[in-house]
Amino acid sequence: IFFRLGQPASLARVCSMSTTPVKSVTNTTPGKHQKDTPKADRFIPNRVAMDLDISNYNLVCKENIPQDQRTEYSRNLAKQLFTDTAEDNKVLAFKQKPPTPMGNAHLNTLRFLHQHNKKEGQPKVKTTRVIPTTAEKILDAPDMVDDYYLNLLDWCYTNVIAVALNTSLYLWNAGTGDVNRLPIETDEVPITSVSWAGDGNILAVGTDDCTVQLWDCARQRKMRTLRGHSARVSCLAWNNHVVSSGSRDTMVLSHDVRIRDSKIATLGCHTQEVCGLKYSPDGMQLASGGNDNKLCIWDVAGARGTVSPRFELTAHTAAVKALGWAPFQKNLLASGGGTQDRTIRFWNTSTGECVNSIDAGSQVCSLLWSRHSRELVTSHGFTDFQLSVWKYPSLVRIADLKGHESRVLYTALSPDGKTVVSAAGDETIRFWKVFDQEPKKISTKRDRDEMSTSLRGINIR
Repeated sequence: IFFRLGQPASLARVCSMSTTPVKSVTNTTPGKHQKDTPKADRFIPNRVAMDLDISNYNLVCKENIPQDQRTEYSRNLAKQLFTDTAEDNKVLAFKQKPPTPMGNAHLNTLRFLHQHNKKEGQPKVKTTRVIPTTAEKILDAPDMVDDYYLNLLDWCYTNVIAVALNTSLYLWNAGTGDVNRLPIETDEVPITSVSWAGDGNILAVGTDDCTVQLWDCARQRKMRTLRGHSARVSCLAWNNHVVSSGSRDTMVLSHDVRIRDSKIATLGCHTQEVCGLKYSPDGMQLASGGNDNKLCIWDVAGARGTVSPRFELTAHTAAVKALGWAPFQKNLLASGGGTQDRTIRFWNTSTGECVNSIDAGSQVCSLLWSRHSRELVTSHGFTDFQLSVWKYPSLVRIADLKGHESRVLYTALSPDGKTVVSAAGDETIRFWKVFDQEPKKISTKRDRDEMSTSLRGINIR
């Protein structure tokens, strides 16, 4: 048996594989001054040059054959724990090994084990995208009215922005940069709200003289004037061929623009000015918010005459202007409260239940959902006058976009769903790259075509 005194018995058994018998075993241990491997007997291994941990691993690694999916992990673990490659290292060493680096380098390599063990097909962790916190473009907007209850900005699918500046209405083409002034004859009556129809050709304009004007912007001509309110028209919303208007007279009126006697429904719930109005994506429900701190949900499918709300929600403690329907989940509505409330609430409009809420820290002036991800952006008043981007449903604030010097009252989303335009009382309009665009979800052409067909093929009287 060939082994040196003091060797483990397990290692000694391996050495017994030699076929040449020996009568005796030397008990002489080389002195410390000897540095070279003794050459008297080539069968005596050098313990100084051996790594007993690797030797033990090579002896027992095949006793229990691991499953296929664990083989690669075991191999990588061995490579990281041992400086040398375990599979290539022999149990017995007969020559001096080269010096190894000092320190705990073998421990530092353990941090890479997880990466080595990753298999193809496993989902990769998405990195957090960086949202630019400064505006990419700024436009002057002289005479922009600083009024929380109005809605003076909208962006249509043909990439044209409508913005009302006191008594004037301008159309700015975001693609070409061309600016046109719509020839509205209001006799110095301020414009109080604007809203594009789905095809981007017809613009509804609410005024301080209680009327709603419909304009064909391509031809620069007024098509019709809708009446019925007794005070200024603060907000507008389209649902195919029906346009609804909210007013300081506390009422919401719905007009079918295809027929001569256009008023088809009167929605009464609020006791003060109606300042927020939004249809659900499927057009089955309408949400209205008012200065009476109420949020009302209406079932509007086939609604005619005097209509009562399905839900009258009173959780907010200030005016409710900011409204937005989630595009990814039916019956999910977000609402934002004014200065005394500062809260964003999320509602299940099929039950009337508030499913989530968060204190935004300041007056919530407007709210927009991303079309491509579960995110939303809100605009705010005092003190930071910022736009905030939120994850849903975690409600983690992932970015604050600052630059405005007054409360950010009006926002709109670009046709591709990536850019948010904001207008504030500081008389500036700013453009922000906020949302990512996912190609597989971009296509909304069918919806636009349906809307285009419904409006282009009718006579607005």
